[in-house]
Amino acid sequence: MNREEIKEILPHREPMLLVDEVVLNEDGSATGYYNVRGDEFFLQGHFPDNPIVPGVIQCEMMAQSACILFKDRMNSGNALPVYTGLDKVRFRKQIVPGDKIRIDVKIIRGCHPLYQLSGEVSVDGKRCMSGEFSFAILDKKKGE
Repeated sequence: MNREEIKEILPHREPMLLVDEVVLNEDGSATGYYNVRGDEFFLQGHFPDNPIVPGVIQCEMMAQSACILFKDRMNSGNALPVYTGLDKVRFRKQIVPGDKIRIDVKIIRGCHPLYQLSGEVSVDGKRCMSGEFSFAILDKKKGE
C-alpha cells in the first residue's frame, strides 16, 4: 500500500502520517517503510545540529504500520485507533536523515476493540527500536 491507499484506512494526515508504504505479509504480520528526508517537523528541534528521529515518533510509526492489520475494521470511516499502552520498549540505534526505516509488527493477542502487538524498527537490518504496545479501535461517532 502506498501513502494514498494508507490514507483510505488511517485517519492520520500530514504531518502526522508517518509511513510511506505498508505491506501485509502472508503470515499475518505487516511491514511498514518510511524514508527520513531530513525536513520533517520532528527533526527541526531534535536536534538542530544533530537531527535524530525521536523515540516517540518511532513508536507512532510502529502503531501506524500496525493499523493496516486491521484495515477491515478501520475502513468504516468511523474508526479511531488510540494507544492504550507501551511496554518493553528499547532504543538501540539512532535514526537519522537519509535512513530508510523498516517497521515490522505482529499481533500478540486481541479481542475487539483492544489489541496487543509487538514490533521492531530497523535500518539496514540493524535493530533500532523494539517493544510491545496496545491500542484500542474506537468508534469516533460514539465517542467510546
